[in-house]
Amino acid sequence: MTQSVPVLLSTTSVYPEPTAVGFELAAELGYDGVELMVFTDRVSQDPSAAASLAKHYGVKIGAVHAPCLLVTQRVWSADPWTRLRRSVQAAEYLDSPTVVIHPPFSWQREYAAKFSTVLDGLKARYPGITIAVENMFPLKVGKRNLVPYRPHWDPTRHGYDSYTLDLSHCAASGADAIAMAERMGKGLRHIHLCDGNEPGADQHLVPGRGKQPCAQLLGSLGAAGWDGSITVEVSTRKSGNRTRRAEDLHESLKFARDALGSPTAG
Repeated sequence: MTQSVPVLLSTTSVYPEPTAVGFELAAELGYDGVELMVFTDRVSQDPSAAASLAKHYGVKIGAVHAPCLLVTQRVWSADPWTRLRRSVQAAEYLDSPTVVIHPPFSWQREYAAKFSTVLDGLKARYPGITIAVENMFPLKVGKRNLVPYRPHWDPTRHGYDSYTLDLSHCAASGADAIAMAERMGKGLRHIHLCDGNEPGADQHLVPGRGKQPCAQLLGSLGAAGWDGSITVEVSTRKSGNRTRRAEDLHESLKFARDALGSPTAG
């Protein structure tokens, strides 16, 4: 029998609506929980506020995404070590088993040099929390590819204990998602389910609307009894209104459960 894999909704999937709407729609649509994106929204930065939303909507916070985007470089602190530590502390407070983190930016030389050591220290201090390093992508500058991450946008080049596989980032980098999942091996603990087309564009499409092997990957993991977690992280900025946004997110949830072998009811 196929093992039940939790399918979460990233609170960034409702952007530009606020974090609270992510909890509301996750409950309304039947998601297994949310991935809290620590973002510019003040509510997302306050673990006690997030806990209140989780209680109000009856929705578990199954993952916390650390503030490591360019627009969140000063959320909580300008110091990347502080942001990472506070993300893990927030996950512990929220009883969330997973923290998603990006590789260091190339200009964060000191942070990058000590990144693995810091991860090891946090894992020792917070053994119940998985810190899963996410695959990223190079940026096109004219005819050149600029790698803005150190040591690389592909975390398997360096090697970590745990990974997040983002399918839109695979499209943007031109990486083979199935091959990357195989390289991640047992370290693959979390998936950002989304879709994309050509290299150079990070589209975060609804799964099935791009060229990534989303169904193939989830089907193989479901058949193998994989016990990680999945977050739908799609862009609904162009949905236009709440009804269409909800339809896109319901379609994404159904896609995930159908591909895993545990169809959405209703």
